[in-house]
Amino acid sequence: MSKESHQRAAEFHDLAAHSHRVAAAHHDKGDHQTGHEHSKQAMEHSAKAHQASQEAVQKSAMAAQGKEKEK
Repeated sequence: MSKESHQRAAEFHDLAAHSHRVAAAHHDKGDHQTGHEHSKQAMEHSAKAHQASQEAVQKSAMAAQGKEKEK
């Protein structure tokens, strides 16, 4: 389960990075409206990535605690 949580967080990080690159390309071309929309989308993906990362860390910590108790 923990691996899936980390994978989900990584996917959101990748989406955010892609949106940032697309936004920068549009800004470079002078298309500031489209660049702004992609920047906004990047921020949303970044927020989801952060939340998913926190959840993955919590699940990993809980799994580690469970393994400690088994010993």
